[in-house]
Amino acid sequence: MQNQTIARQVIESLPFSQALGMRLEEVGEGRAVLSMPWDARLVGDPHTGVIHGGAVSALMDTTAGTAVIARGDGTGTTATLDLRIDYMRPARSGQRLRCEAVCYHTTRTVAFIRATTQDEDAEAGPVATAVGAFTFERREEVS
Repeated sequence: MQNQTIARQVIESLPFSQALGMRLEEVGEGRAVLSMPWDARLVGDPHTGVIHGGAVSALMDTTAGTAVIARGDGTGTTATLDLRIDYMRPARSGQRLRCEAVCYHTTRTVAFIRATTQDEDAEAGPVATAVGAFTFERREEVS
């Protein structure tokens, strides 16, 4: 629970996340869901109104890091080591994006995540998926 509180505080205090309008929707043990509204300032193709891939990747990276921070067995700090994103389709213009990330495995120093981003047309399938590795520091057991 402590790291989930830390994760919420981190997201709510990051100027970058605030600038992109990111909102923490859910946080749990090694899991996070963030959303980001469509914003004309983030459009990568003015003819279609599609959000720039860099904004999508920022949402995915931030969500994945939040999932790592939310693990109860970690110290609540992390940094991205590697993030591979596969873009499946363009996000629909005007629609909020929602990313869910799960930290599914850790070693002493690395956390591994999977993430999926969708727009409001979930039936159309994911906008993007990602796998990644983040720094991880296991919390010392107090005896």
